[in-house]
Amino acid sequence: MYTPPYFAETDLIELDRLAAAHPFATLITVVDGVPFVSHVPVLYRRGADGIEIRGHWSRANPQWRHTGEATLILHGPDAYVSPSWYPDKESAARVPTWNYAVAHLLGPLEIFEDEASLASVVSDLSERFEAIVGKDWRFEFERDDHRKQLRGIVGFRMVPQRIELKFKLSQNHPTANIESVASALADGSEDQRAIAALMRANLAQANTGKQP
Repeated sequence: MYTPPYFAETDLIELDRLAAAHPFATLITVVDGVPFVSHVPVLYRRGADGIEIRGHWSRANPQWRHTGEATLILHGPDAYVSPSWYPDKESAARVPTWNYAVAHLLGPLEIFEDEASLASVVSDLSERFEAIVGKDWRFEFERDDHRKQLRGIVGFRMVPQRIELKFKLSQNHPTANIESVASALADGSEDQRAIAALMRANLAQANTGKQP
């Protein structure tokens, strides 16, 4: 991923937050030089032993048979930035751009098909996302009809070997521009508000770092 140094994020706490808020991932493998893409919800965990990503495909999806390194993308919020929001728009001949946060995690996929592991990932996914919609469906391992459904999926686990975080938040602009853009976005859509919050947090951190 093309990432100028001023847009590179290295704090894994930001990855934790991104994964918590945006768990629907893009999973890319390459077969005979051709990319193959799936879109899947994932479970993210970071502990003392590193980062682990889990999820599953439909067994009909051929991606589970692919080998080699995979790329998993977590898409954070994004927002269009109008040059009209910059105080120096005329003097600096500013142009439109887009601010966003994204994470690329790269590593091999470990495939699992055993009943216990598949039941675990389905149970954990339902527990994670049922709570968001205020419901309580759960996978019941003791039910034959529930366990039977596991035959239709294949699970995967990724322990990323490389992590790339890009948080493009106008860091290459003067403070006045950043503050103005954040203010313009703060009353917009959910993504716009999220970008505004990230911009302000990043600016506050940068200003704190400049203090003696």
